[in-house]
Amino acid sequence: MQIQEKPPAGTPFDWIGGEPKVEALVERFYDLMDLEPAYAQLRAVHGTSLDNARQRLFWFLCGWLGGPQHYTDRFGHPMLRARHLPQSIGGHTIGIKERDQWLACMDQAMGETGVPEDLRARLRDSFFKTADWMRNRGE
Repeated sequence: MQIQEKPPAGTPFDWIGGEPKVEALVERFYDLMDLEPAYAQLRAVHGTSLDNARQRLFWFLCGWLGGPQHYTDRFGHPMLRARHLPQSIGGHTIGIKERDQWLACMDQAMGETGVPEDLRARLRDSFFKTADWMRNRGE
């Protein structure tokens, strides 16, 4: 009989290391998006400044991971799909390329900020489900 290890903390938010680690993850994610040519289509969807996106993703991820509900306290339910409709993001659509670039960028950021591999694997699966649901274009 093999004993499975339990996560070191109660929520993914705790497991990742709280707000400082979520902030580091979000900062690296957007830095990579801004710097890496592989994420150019994803970057184009975000307009000229990433400041607002950085702050909102940080607030959202804190709550989504089981920590403080910064996003919902400020804006109510995230309504992710509605907020990402083409008319909400400057006429851009989210297809498979944008989804895959978002996922690759986040995975790279998780790796570079030291997200524990067990948690990283779980988050990859959750991020894929959410990102795929966000697509508003088939290709």
